[in-house]
Amino acid sequence: MSSYLFTNGRVLDPRGEGPRDGMEVLVEGAVIREVSDRPIRSDVATRIDLGGRVLMPGLIDAHVHVVAAMANLAANALQPSSLAAFRAAEVMRGMLMRGFTTVRDLAGADRGLADAQALGLITGSRLIICGKALSQTGGHSDGRARSDDRAPLESRVGVMGRLVDGVDAVRRAAREELRAGADFIKVMANGGVASPTDPIHMLQFSRDELRAAVEEAENSGTYVAAHLYTDEAIRRAVECGVVSLEHCNLIRPETARLAAERGCYAVPTLITYEKLASEGARWGLGPDSVAKIETVRRGGMESLAIMREAGLEMAYGSDLLGEMHCYQSEEFALRARVLPGIEVLRSATTFAAKVCGLEGRAGVIEPGADADLLVVEDNPLKDWSVLENQGARMPVIMQAGRFVKMQLS
Repeated sequence: MSSYLFTNGRVLDPRGEGPRDGMEVLVEGAVIREVSDRPIRSDVATRIDLGGRVLMPGLIDAHVHVVAAMANLAANALQPSSLAAFRAAEVMRGMLMRGFTTVRDLAGADRGLADAQALGLITGSRLIICGKALSQTGGHSDGRARSDDRAPLESRVGVMGRLVDGVDAVRRAAREELRAGADFIKVMANGGVASPTDPIHMLQFSRDELRAAVEEAENSGTYVAAHLYTDEAIRRAVECGVVSLEHCNLIRPETARLAAERGCYAVPTLITYEKLASEGARWGLGPDSVAKIETVRRGGMESLAIMREAGLEMAYGSDLLGEMHCYQSEEFALRARVLPGIEVLRSATTFAAKVCGLEGRAGVIEPGADADLLVVEDNPLKDWSVLENQGARMPVIMQAGRFVKMQLS
């Protein structure tokens, strides 16, 4: 069993307010064994001298799409499954090398990809999955053009959702995803940008269909996440028992307060709209989708302030597609324009771990937690660039006690 002792650095546990000097951290196997403000004695551990750098928990992105290797989702869906899986593995590797040791996939990744990573067959972020997202016909997972009357593709790896209509069909689909290893259920409950035929304001699924998905998730001890933009759609989802509110760009204060009272949380994803606006057309996003971006983009920053004021907790999400995954870390600086830096960091560590069902295991530095650790050149709360630029200022990345990047002498 490998053992490492991190010394001579600053430890940034997001439950505090900033890095602490004089701390040492002992890792044994895949877990953190000891954290102390006094020297730790070990006869077997390899000493890692941090040289004053910052040791922090691995990051967690609570809204990704690892199978979306191309921004053109129609082309992405047409790939052979084997090719889509290899491309997803490369996306996962890129996320890990940016410091995201865990990600929550919100449509597309299956248990096979998650297990391949856990078994060490793929070097990439640990996956928390929903399987295929559930969508009504003509909803956010229906990528067919209006003139396309062919049956939708659903079984291939590159397809992110499946179409289901009616309460019984929703129940069966939710049960099938859970049987196949989904950690939670995702529904498309509002219009979307990347889908060609549903305007942003469109409400999707009936209330009874939403309640059916919620009941099936609750019966299995988990929850429903929903794609949502408009205030009306968000309120409706909250009233039907949805817990994880994705995006929420157009939320209003009363609905945000209701969601907080009901124990919900939000996962804003601002960076994707910035990059879809500037680069989406270049990478194959259709003109109908490009035209919808501004509707949600302009409300994004205001939504952060509204949700914070209401006490609605927020997890970190990026929601990037295809060639734009490289901008994953830029969500930090965007949020920090509105939110206190420590809250932004917690959204990608302690709170995101709770959303992923990993509370106490990920996003913290304490005995018994998973040894998912980063070494960065400086305090990210003062300089977000240490988390950007594809990990350039991140000389060490450890996942489950194993170095996937080690550039300290």
